[in-house]
Amino acid sequence: MIAKSLPTLIFFAAIGSGVVGGVFFAFSNFVMPALARLPAASGIAAMNSINVTVITPAFMTALFGTGLICLVLIAGAIIGWSQPGSFWLLAGALIYLVGNPIVTMVFNVPLNDALAAVDPASSEGAMLWSRYLDEWVMWNHVRAITAIAAMASLWFAAR
Repeated sequence: MIAKSLPTLIFFAAIGSGVVGGVFFAFSNFVMPALARLPAASGIAAMNSINVTVITPAFMTALFGTGLICLVLIAGAIIGWSQPGSFWLLAGALIYLVGNPIVTMVFNVPLNDALAAVDPASSEGAMLWSRYLDEWVMWNHVRAITAIAAMASLWFAAR
């Protein structure tokens, strides 16, 4: 049954990876640099607002739904290891799963929670904002690169 649905699942995982990679690419390349130009209190307020509004069914489906599909694709790659493209399928699914949902939950979300808990107008807020910009953006680069790499690997798997 998994074998019949693999092409469709690969397609949706590749599209999801591309969408998520595009969002994270945008944040790394112009959203976060724009927020970094603001005074700390304004940057914190803007980022906290983004962190609330990003929790939408569409984005959560793209980020975590793609991760769920990748779990199925990992099983499909292992079960059908002798099939052409299995290496690329396993690589793409693992790269996405580790680089996006896992990195998000382990690194980016705790940083977001700390930012939400600080007084934006305080000196503690300003210090946290400076550290946040460095750490959050670094992990966001990881998410962008791995989502795009996963999309490419899944594309190779589908060929």
